[in-house]
Parts: sequence; structure tokens; C-alpha cells
Amino acid sequence: MSKLGNLGARLHRGEISYDFVGKRKIWYGISILITITAIVGLAVRHLNMGIEFQGGAVFTTPKTSISVAQAENYAQQASGHDAVVQKLGTGALRIQIAGIDTGKSDQIKDTLAKDLSVDSEQINADLVGPSWGEQIANKAWEGLAIFMVLVVIYLAIAFEWRMALAALVALIHDITITTGIYALVGFEVTPGTVIGLLTILGYSLYDTVVVFDSLKEQTKDITKQTRFTYGEIANRSINGTLVRSINTTVVALLPVAGLLFIGGGFLGAGTLNDISLSLFVGLAAGAYSSIFIATPLVADLKEREPAMRALTKRVMAKRAQAAAEGDLAEARSAGDDAEDATPAVVGPRNQPASRSRGRGRTSGKRR
Repeated sequence: MSKLGNLGARLHRGEISYDFVGKRKIWYGISILITITAIVGLAVRHLNMGIEFQGGAVFTTPKTSISVAQAENYAQQASGHDAVVQKLGTGALRIQIAGIDTGKSDQIKDTLAKDLSVDSEQINADLVGPSWGEQIANKAWEGLAIFMVLVVIYLAIAFEWRMALAALVALIHDITITTGIYALVGFEVTPGTVIGLLTILGYSLYDTVVVFDSLKEQTKDITKQTRFTYGEIANRSINGTLVRSINTTVVALLPVAGLLFIGGGFLGAGTLNDISLSLFVGLAAGAYSSIFIATPLVADLKEREPAMRALTKRVMAKRAQAAAEGDLAEARSAGDDAEDATPAVVGPRNQPASRSRGRGRTSGKRR
């Protein structure tokens, strides 16, 4: 934990960083690929809408020894429609049949009682009419649309329209991925699913707003300096809040993973799947979009402005000038070192003739 804390402190101070913004085309490509897969899943598999959205009946039986597979077979034969059966913790069965005429519910109930060998009065039936289910679906879409509009308005006022647009793209990205995975997995869409979607959008916005707030603070007087471009400051904002975003997401994912894998998987509480899957996928997608989509997209939009283009040119010109001055100083230093060096002696060295040669000798011939 101390190492993680030190890493977060070093990221916040800018001592180390990862180039999220510079590699944004890679993240865009990954997101486009995942989004296309989700859309294909929606087109091919469609969403498994619950009876709350398309009408039907839910029959809850007392404790019985009948297996889930046998109960599904009995329910399909009695109604003529596909049925979803879940084993409850008490040993009872929850039989859900969508798209049936509610007027035939009593007949289906009596048939199920005979097949399951239970008293008809002990079977509880909850009916949902198709018109009421359609109203629920419309209200869900209206609530989602109102939520999006309010989010965009707030972010445009608190920050700017480019950040609002980037946050909207990130939200649509998260919703598309979550609904696509729902279609591929085949989980039932219930009002709990809608609640889960709205919840994960809030988490996604939380991480995004944290980065946007840091970015707004660091770019307050950005045109008065020539050290960093807008994209580089945006990258510093992501790195400065990276560990915080990861910690928040992991802490939120742990209990949701418990609901999904332990509660829904091992314990068989299938009613938890509708909300836990949307929360789990949405939280992961929201953390990804806040880091890899929203802020890099803001940097893309901002760097198209004339003022930011001019700033980028000034920063690049200053860096080029500094690099040229550095090369010149290095060349001068190398020249000074060459002048100070002593030249080596090459070839044989001639000794001068001695001036004392012949001293002490008498002139004339030898005898």
C-alpha cells in the first residue's frame, strides 16, 4: 500500500507519467471495436426484456421438489410461451412467463398446480399488462434522456461545452457497452437493470469530473506560459488522479462482484443478476472511459482552437531553440577541450649537437 501511495504521489507531482493523451488513437480504436461488438450483439441477440416491460405473469409456488428444468417444461406446455424459472432460497419456484394474455392466468395457474402437485391457492400470481409494461419502458427512456440533458447542461456551465460533449460521448459509450453485454449474456432486463444503469452513469461522471476539475485548474492561465501544450497538461491531469480513480473503482467493484458472482452464481440468487451485472460492467466501462476517452477527447477538441494551436507552435519553437542552444554549447565545449589537449610527438627526435665537443683538445696533428 505504501508503494502504491508513493506511486500516486509521484504521478501527482509529475515525476513519472504515462502518455494517455499521446496514445489516444489506440484507445479510440479499442473503444470503437468494443462498441461495434456491443451493437452487433444487440442486433443479433436482442435484449431479454422482463415482464415489467412487455407484460406477462409471475407465479411463485410453495416449496417443491420439482427441478427447474421440469418446471420450465410444465410452464411452457401450460402457457405456450417461453418461461424463466428460478429456484428461491426457501425451495420455492419463481416462474416468469412473458407475453401472455393476463386473462388466461387463472387457467395457467390451475394447470401448473396439477403438474407441480401443489394446491392452486398456494400459488401466488402477479400480473403485468402489456400497456403498463410499455409505459414503464417509455418512462425509463424518458428518465435516461432527462438525465443526459441535465448532465450536459451542468457540465457546460461548470466547465465548458467541450467537456460536456466529451462526458456525453463517454456516457453513451458506457451505456452501449453495458446493454450490448446484457444482450450477449442473455440476462433479463428489469427495472433493477435501469436503476443499475443510472447508478453507473453517476460513478462514471464522478471520475470524469474529478479529472476535468484538475484540468480546469491547471489550464487557468495556460496561454501565459510556453512550457506545456494543452494535451500535455491534460495528460498530467489524468496521471495526477489515476491512482484515486483506480482505488475508487476497485472499492466499488468488490461488493458488486460479490453480488454477481457469489450471490447470483454460487448461491443461485438469480434476482440479483439484473442489477449486479449492469453495475459491474458499467463501473468498469465508466472507469475506462473517464481515463481513456473523455479527457483525451477534450484535448482533441481544445487543440483545434486557434489559441491552443498558437500555444503549441510557441512551445515547439522554444523547445527547438533550447535544443539548438544545447547542441551549440556542447559543440563549443568539445572545441575547448580539443584546444587544451597537448599534441603528441610523432617520429624520431633529433638530439642537438653538444657545444662542449672538442673542448680540452690541443690543436694540430696527432703524433
